Amino acid sequence: MPAQSQSKARAGTEFEIDRGTHTIRLTRVFDASRAQIFDAWTKPEQVTCWWDAAGDPLAVCEIDLRADGAFRFVTKSRPEMPFAGTYREIAPPDRLVFEALGATGRVILRDVAGKTHMTVEIECRSGEQLDQYLKMGVDVGTSQTLDNLVAYARSRKAVVG
Repeated sequence: MPAQSQSKARAGTEFEIDRGTHTIRLTRVFDASRAQIFDAWTKPEQVTCWWDAAGDPLAVCEIDLRADGAFRFVTKSRPEMPFAGTYREIAPPDRLVFEALGATGRVILRDVAGKTHMTVEIECRSGEQLDQYLKMGVDVGTSQTLDNLVAYARSRKAVVG
């Protein structure tokens, strides 16, 4: 089996599984600045609007945006299962690194021809953890969440522009 496989988790999201590094990698392109997308990932009033894969606003969104600062996102449909973790690196508007659910998450933003190319990586600790994440649908759920972010960014542009 090759170390990498590619497919599409959802329309618009490029999806790759890198078995060599136990990483799920998703990429999207936005017609918005890196700073706008970085803010959407780091400002509670914005994260609340798009994080829940079901499309509902979050019930709780707490962000302490600093290295070793904590975050906690609680959906209305699953309040017993918060998504919580710790920020490891904050480098606006290019990079955000955090640990959550036993994995390392990275958001990498690059400017390419006036658009923002975003790569989201979920690096698992082992091949077994990667397989468990895939069985749980983390790839599909994250892709849906990124679809929500695209829609949110478009709505902000319509309001601002």
